[in-house]
Amino acid sequence: MSDVMSVISEKRIVPVVKLERAEDALPLAKALMDGGLPVAEVTFRTAAAKEAIHLIRSKYPDMLCGAGTVVNIEQAEEAAEAGAAFIVSPGFSTEVIEFAVGKNIPVLPGCCTPTEIIAAMRYNLKVVKFFPAKQYGGLETIKALAAPFPGIRFMPTGGISAQNLREYLDNKVIYACGGSWMVSEKLILEKRFDEITRLTKEAVELAKR
Repeated sequence: MSDVMSVISEKRIVPVVKLERAEDALPLAKALMDGGLPVAEVTFRTAAAKEAIHLIRSKYPDMLCGAGTVVNIEQAEEAAEAGAAFIVSPGFSTEVIEFAVGKNIPVLPGCCTPTEIIAAMRYNLKVVKFFPAKQYGGLETIKALAAPFPGIRFMPTGGISAQNLREYLDNKVIYACGGSWMVSEKLILEKRFDEITRLTKEAVELAKR
């Protein structure tokens, strides 16, 4: 579990991927790896998520492929069956957290309030997702939330782009940033994997300490 989280911390960016077609999973994974970012959060917003995660984990075992938008126990079970390296939820779900902790799968629940952070701390979680970051006040809100919880760090997602990535990552309370600008649904549907690699390389350079 610690190895997974250390990779996320090292890479500092988690591409948030929506795949309508499982056939795009492997070329997408290769495009990210070619760009220097062997990490992906495949969201359960589509029916292709489970198969896509399984394909990536089977073909590219060194790639850290997790499941995102996991909102219930059924999706959590599917993510585990597919071999997801980590689970991310847009909100706080006790059943998802308890399932993941029980399976020893790193989990990042969505937490936007002090109450949710306190709840996450009950499970000894040190990193939480902050979503949607832009709409909830971005970095200023995160810094305010972090003040009373010095042991907690955040992965903001939602409204993160090449333009503001550095601003977030320069703050010590940010563990990593989730973003989809380098893996937009349009680029994937149009199979523009070379462009995904180019944008990924650019993001990796921006994220360097």
